[in-house]
Amino acid sequence: MLASRGEKPHVRVLLWTVLWLIVILVSSTDTSGAFGQDLPNDAFRGIPPQEEHVHQAVTPLCDLLAEGEQNNPQIAAVKHGWEAAKQIPSQVSTLPDPQFTAQQVNVGSPRPFAGYTNSDFAYFGLGVSQDFPYPGKLRLRGEMAKRDADVAQQQYESLRRSVLANIKRAYFQLSYLSKTLGILESDGELLQQVEKAADARYRSGMGNQHDLLQTQLEQTKLLREINMHHLEVAKAQAQIKQLLNRSQSSPDIEPAELPETPLAYSFDELLSMTKGANSEIAGAQKMIDKESLQVDLAHKDFYPDFNVQYMWQRTDPAQFRAYYMLSFTARVPIYRSRKQRPELAQAEANLSQSHSEYEVQAQQVAFDLRTEYETAQKTAELLKIYHQGLLPQARAEFEAGVAAYQNNRQDFQGLFTSFQDVLNLDEEYWQSAAERETALARIEELTGLSLHEEGTSK
Repeated sequence: MLASRGEKPHVRVLLWTVLWLIVILVSSTDTSGAFGQDLPNDAFRGIPPQEEHVHQAVTPLCDLLAEGEQNNPQIAAVKHGWEAAKQIPSQVSTLPDPQFTAQQVNVGSPRPFAGYTNSDFAYFGLGVSQDFPYPGKLRLRGEMAKRDADVAQQQYESLRRSVLANIKRAYFQLSYLSKTLGILESDGELLQQVEKAADARYRSGMGNQHDLLQTQLEQTKLLREINMHHLEVAKAQAQIKQLLNRSQSSPDIEPAELPETPLAYSFDELLSMTKGANSEIAGAQKMIDKESLQVDLAHKDFYPDFNVQYMWQRTDPAQFRAYYMLSFTARVPIYRSRKQRPELAQAEANLSQSHSEYEVQAQQVAFDLRTEYETAQKTAELLKIYHQGLLPQARAEFEAGVAAYQNNRQDFQGLFTSFQDVLNLDEEYWQSAAERETALARIEELTGLSLHEEGTSK
């Protein structure tokens, strides 16, 4: 009996209640809970227990590219600059505006028209004058302005391709992060299998506390990796919204899975495409054309410019007839050693500089193309190795290791190593897939091709 006869009934009820509570607490205590290291299942998956994942509709990459091309403010600014440059050729290739003159000469008085009827020297005159640059100068200036507009067009095309390539890179990064988040969650379930096996062996006396603690530490590391992935997702979402000119508070973008874009061109074929389609090389060629015209214009500046003036003068019409005067003047470049020759030397030096910059640009494009081409080719081979060899082998090794560990035929460290192989190889596979698609996006930027659209159509 828990109470003596002298105790009151409500005291006995209270004692029985406390006893039952103690029994319930003891029976519900788990062996692993004694270590104080358990993590909720949702916690190591990186999903708060109260939060439900809302699946959004997948946004196709082509829609984002069209939106970026239309709304990106950098593209709009450079396009406006190109439109402005196209208005210059007609301005600089047109004759200077004529000058109109009105003259009135008085005799004997400052008053207007004083002495107009009684003096041969008082008159009223109207005139017009026009400057004429040496033949060919206006045409050369117009051609040079056209080349400047062509350079502005290539700058617009270069920026447009760069922005679209950045959108693709951010989109592929989102796809990679979305895929690896799922991998981390599924690997967390695999880790639960390891923990259950370690717990069973510990309960049976064949295992030790260190195995359980190591699995719980790995759960915490998975939680850290998931949180880091969420941080990278937030950065990629912010970048792609900036490129699309969307508000940062707008809904996030749900990417599609990483595509498997084919590359059906050799390096030599791609390199030949850059010579006619690469905007940087085309812009450098336009600069050579412009500087060549500048040299021709510098030669023209050794010749004079002209001015023609026509004047009509009228005195008293009752006594004198009107005067008509035509004047022709020339601006002669007599300081050639100080003006025209240095101008010609400057133009020739600028032309040589443009040729060198063209070579630099061509070599840089060839280097970038080679780098991205090799990246695309080697990562394609890596993906095949991962898909056909490493991934299924690592998965089979892990499953065999779980069975062997449960039957006490393998130590815990070997099982844990096989689990880490599964985790690392899964992440490396999708990282390589993202790197390949990013390299193809850069190839598209360099060559003007649409490899992802071709792959979609196929």
